[in-house]
Amino acid sequence: MKLKRKLNLSLDKFINLSLYNKKFGYYMKKNPFGEKGDFITSPNISRLFSEMIAIWVISFWQSIGFPKRFNLIELGGGNGEMMKIIIESLKNFPNFSKACNFIIFEKSPSLVKIQKKKLIDAEISWITQIKKINKNPSIFIANEFFDSIPIKQFVKREKLWFEKFVNLKSKKKAYFYEKKIDIQKFEKKINFKISKNQNFIEYSEIGFNYLNEISNLIKENSGGLLLIDYGYTDKKMKNTLQGVSNHKFANILNNIGDVDITHNISFELFKKFIKRKGGLQNNLTSQKNFLTKMGIKKRAEIISKNVSFLRKADIYHRLKRLIDENQMGSLFKVMLIKNKRNKFKLGF
Repeated sequence: MKLKRKLNLSLDKFINLSLYNKKFGYYMKKNPFGEKGDFITSPNISRLFSEMIAIWVISFWQSIGFPKRFNLIELGGGNGEMMKIIIESLKNFPNFSKACNFIIFEKSPSLVKIQKKKLIDAEISWITQIKKINKNPSIFIANEFFDSIPIKQFVKREKLWFEKFVNLKSKKKAYFYEKKIDIQKFEKKINFKISKNQNFIEYSEIGFNYLNEISNLIKENSGGLLLIDYGYTDKKMKNTLQGVSNHKFANILNNIGDVDITHNISFELFKKFIKRKGGLQNNLTSQKNFLTKMGIKKRAEIISKNVSFLRKADIYHRLKRLIDENQMGSLFKVMLIKNKRNKFKLGF
């Protein structure tokens, strides 16, 4: 990365530059997923994960009245693995497949290429704007989507609030600093009071803009959002900013454009937003509880019959990674956002 001039960027703008710059952004130039990448996601650990999502989707479709045309949108398609397994699983339900518009929301051209290669036989549309989605009922699936969206950070020192910035002289010379901010003015801008009872704030303007657009579509046209991500339920927000490279934590100011930058979701903040939005309801549980209630253990038993010991051991090793409380089972949460009038609770 070459800079023509020194840059002073708010943290979210620095993250956006690092991850989504068209020339050198992390997600714009490489495939970070899988054992050979920098991190591995649930769909790449075991196909059982995506099969459970498929079962949930068809059940939710039933809950909104079997619409003859509806959208299934994956937010951030990764390497295409989850959508591939979902489509394979749903081939046994021809009425569903006939009614469904499969859509992937993806900003990265390089990842779109990877997804299209994996999904070469499927009828899928790719979009880069939520507002391009038609007025049909829509089911959104967001697995590790919101954690990859740039955030701002604010810290309260005595009675004053400060925002984190990055001074970027070059790819190898960058450092954090703070600027005093009028937090009430910022809250007025975003129309969301986020500072009450807080000493530290992580907030994604882009992420909550997406959530607002999706919420509007759910309210207007029925449907829902199934959100799966790592995060916490504490009322107090905390600093969860981190870099990841080669499956290890990394400094986000080093090797800019070559390190993933992520954060843990404040599910309490999401709940607060949904409540303020009105007309919507949320359900929240752990990934362990969700997958267990969806029948992932029974599915593992079925596919592990009549296979070799090594294959059986591998199935249960991967299952453990998904649901063990010391691995992804507790850290990852599952949230459902839907219309209040829809009483659907499968998995929760």
